[in-house]
Amino acid sequence: MIKKPEELARKLGLTFSQPQLFKTALTHRSAGAHNNERLEYLGDSVLGFVVAERLFSQFPGVGEGVLSRLRASLVNQTSLAELARQHNLGDYLILGSGELKSGGFRRDSILSDALEAIMGAILLDSGVDVCRQWILNLFAEKFAGIKLDSWNKDPKTRLQELMQARKKELPVYELVGMSGADHAQTFEVKCSVPITSEFTHGVGISRKKAEQAAAESMLILLEDQD
Repeated sequence: MIKKPEELARKLGLTFSQPQLFKTALTHRSAGAHNNERLEYLGDSVLGFVVAERLFSQFPGVGEGVLSRLRASLVNQTSLAELARQHNLGDYLILGSGELKSGGFRRDSILSDALEAIMGAILLDSGVDVCRQWILNLFAEKFAGIKLDSWNKDPKTRLQELMQARKKELPVYELVGMSGADHAQTFEVKCSVPITSEFTHGVGISRKKAEQAAAESMLILLEDQD
């Protein structure tokens, strides 16, 4: 039996003056032209703003790089799909027959997009203040669980720990170029890891600094792929 959107809205603590917005937020593009893609675009924008604002106030004095990585860890596809599953969002999605047969209601990309679309629907229906508070409540446990110790580690250490956590081989750093006079050399290093076919480069005044730069770029690449 198909579950009704109103049931999910009640579970999420939401009341819509325009119920059609919420139904649209749950409608995947496979179900027709009137789907959640535009709402997802809007929700993605407000989510990024609300999370950035909260992190800025929660961690005064923390630099832009750490704040950016914290935000990326919270709003990536895997994190959003996890939240969607906690609320059984997949049971309420409106999918086309092909996605239904292939188990689209379990797919991270579809779940995360629908959750962001719900945020877009709340924004349009109730305004930014209500939307902000709902997002903060949704992410409350994740905000509370943030430990800055691990985020203040240098990029090579964080990348190594990421590979170890995923039970993969450690990153490989390869010196691919040196330039400049002996007293002012510039080093270029390539970084590769077993969980992606792409690699990154880093440049620095020492091989160590170049490796750190390459590791930082790899962490950003992996966050974008989540």
